[in-house]
Amino acid sequence: MKKYRTLLYYCYTPIEDAEQFAGSHLDFCRSLGLKGRIIVAPEGLNGTVSGTEDACETYMTTLHAIPQFSGIDFKVDEVDAPSFVKLHVRYKPEIVHSGLRDPEVINPMEKTGIHLDPADFQQMKDRDDVVVLDVRSNYEHQLGHFRNALTLDIENFRDFPRKINELAHLKDKKVITYCTGGIKCEKASALLLHEGFREVYQLKGGIIKYGKETDGRDFEGKCYVFDNRIAVDINRHNPSVISVCHNCGKASARMINCANPECNEHFSQCEECGWAMDGCCSDSCMQHSRKRPYDGTGYYVKQTDPSML
Repeated sequence: MKKYRTLLYYCYTPIEDAEQFAGSHLDFCRSLGLKGRIIVAPEGLNGTVSGTEDACETYMTTLHAIPQFSGIDFKVDEVDAPSFVKLHVRYKPEIVHSGLRDPEVINPMEKTGIHLDPADFQQMKDRDDVVVLDVRSNYEHQLGHFRNALTLDIENFRDFPRKINELAHLKDKKVITYCTGGIKCEKASALLLHEGFREVYQLKGGIIKYGKETDGRDFEGKCYVFDNRIAVDINRHNPSVISVCHNCGKASARMINCANPECNEHFSQCEECGWAMDGCCSDSCMQHSRKRPYDGTGYYVKQTDPSML
């Protein structure tokens, strides 16, 4: 049995004095010995935390006991070691950066696409009148995506709104959005409805829940996650690797950040090229004066205020 757990969750719900709540929530997480990243905003919570089984159980039970958080759907993974080395609980204007902050226009608490359970999504996704839309960033869908899904050329989710015009020809189709855990789809599907798309759905719980409740069939590659694991398996039926090394083109699901901090590109690189390139994406980055020491992982911990540890 694995000793630790990693919890992925979000909740759109009004939080009064969200900045103050972030401070008290940081203290609570510290008391449990949790590590991870949590965003607190007036519109809700978004987090991935990791710790012992007891700590995670206490965390989930405590949040579920608060009426406004009682509906949180925690995605739980059993892991060999904590998926983070630090704890951050931060106040921000949004729980996922989209630029869609006007609740009079987009409000996931009032109107979003119809939520599809994984089994219903699996049955519906291949119909001729359905378009499956990946709303994640390039580096995420290049690592893994659903077969035949429509992917967008976006560097960050905040770029999604400017892609709406490119999707206008799909307004008469049934559009199903999906993302890692579901949070981006709440705003993406709401925006599609606002822009006149007639029938919009979203994969409830995202790719992670789909992998847990089905055999993961038709998900090609691996799923990018925002913790030290980087990539997790989803497909238990016919798993594959679709991403390729940025330098040599060999199949590789290994993701790193460029050792040059002024580049910091997030890309796939096989282990052999990692050592040959010293963790860099290019020769010019290898020669950069601020290049960080490469230890074989391509993961660099940011230096932060000790009070955040």
